Amino acid sequence: MGSRIYKGEFGYINYRKKIAIIRTAICLLIAVGLYVAGLIIWESQKNVLSIVAALGCLPTGWSAVNLIMLLKAGFCSEEDHTKIEAHKGGLLIHYDHVITSYETNYNINASTVVDKNICLYTSDKRMEIADCEKHVRKMISQSGYSSYSIKIFTDIDKFCERLDQLEKLRSEHGIDPQAIEDAWVPGTVQTAASVLLSISL
Repeated sequence: MGSRIYKGEFGYINYRKKIAIIRTAICLLIAVGLYVAGLIIWESQKNVLSIVAALGCLPTGWSAVNLIMLLKAGFCSEEDHTKIEAHKGGLLIHYDHVITSYETNYNINASTVVDKNICLYTSDKRMEIADCEKHVRKMISQSGYSSYSIKIFTDIDKFCERLDQLEKLRSEHGIDPQAIEDAWVPGTVQTAASVLLSISL
C-alpha cells in the first residue's frame, strides 16, 4: 500500500480508493465466511453465525457506499500536478479534495489560499462553477472569512498564471502559508485553507 497519504496531499483520492476497496472486500469476505461457516456447522440458516454475518453486512454496506463515492470523485492528474508544482513557489497547495454539499459534490483538483484570495482548480467540465464558488463562500463565511475573493479555474494554464501572481504577492508581503497552518491552535477558528479541507471528503 505504501506510506499513508493525508487529506490535501497529491494522490489522496486514489489512496482512499485503494483503502476502500480493500476494506470492502475484507468486510464482505468476513460476512460471507461467517454465514457459510454457520451453514456447515449447524446445517441450518438459523444459527448465531448467520446473525453475526447479517450484522456484518452493515459495515460492508457503509464501506461500499463510501467506495462508490470515491470512484466518482475527481482527482489531480500527474500532468497537472507537475505543472502546478512548477508554479507554486512558496504557496501551500492542497490537492484532491471533493467539496461536499447537500445538493452535489464538487471535484477540486487543487487549491491555495493567500492574503484573502482563494484560488481553486478543477478539471471537471461539468461542474457548475458559480454554484461551487457560492457554496465555498457560504462555508468559509461561517468561520468569519466573509471578505475573501474566490475564483475557480477550469484551465490549468490560467490557474498556473494565477499561482504566479499569488506567489509574487506572497513574496512581497512575506507571507508563509505553511507557518500559518502550523501556528493554528486546536479549539480556535480554523484557517481558511483548513476550512476548505474540512468541508471535503
